Formats: sequence, structure tokens, C-alpha cells
Amino acid sequence: MAADKASNNIYADFKAQVNMTATELKKWLATDESNSVGQDSGDGTSVGHKSGERIIEILNKKKADLTEADEAHMHKVHSYISRHLAQGPEKDVEHSRWRYSLMNWGHDPLKK
Repeated sequence: MAADKASNNIYADFKAQVNMTATELKKWLATDESNSVGQDSGDGTSVGHKSGERIIEILNKKKADLTEADEAHMHKVHSYISRHLAQGPEKDVEHSRWRYSLMNWGHDPLKK
């Protein structure tokens, strides 16, 4: 990963927003709830589900081993989570498609 200020900022933003561990995310992606949400990427798997798989790869890497492609995906994840956090439902968050979608992107809004 490029060692400039923008790279460090996106890494920090990504780490702050992705509040699920690689293990938690892998377990989540195997659920029916995970597979029930998101826009189809064209092969029957949602864009968010594919993103979650990519996030697991990134979480399992050392910071020094991150590539420009990883950095680009971290930026995409940060943008998605930021945008969707502003659109949350006012009630029944726990079982909402909104939460399930965010969790596919590595963020559980109910996790403290």
C-alpha cells in the first residue's frame, strides 16, 4: 500500500468502520439473511456479499502487504458504509434489510 497520507486515512477509516472480525464476517456471509439482501452482481451473488468476501481477504493481510487494489476496495467499503449509515430505519434495526446489507460490508450497526 502506498505510504502516503491518503492511504493512511483510508486504512484508518476502513478499520474504524469495519467492526466485524474476519471470522464473524465469514460466519455471517454463510447465513440465509446475508444472501437475502443486495443487488445481484450478475452471477446470483450480491455485490455486498462479494465485497464481504474481499473484506475478509483484506482483514487477513498485514497492513504492509495491502495492494493498491485492496486500498481501492477499502475506499469503496468506507463510502458504502458512510452512505448507508445515514439511511437507517428508525425501528426494527436488528432484523432489517438495511442492517443485513451493512453486515455484508463488514459493519454491524448494533455492535458496540
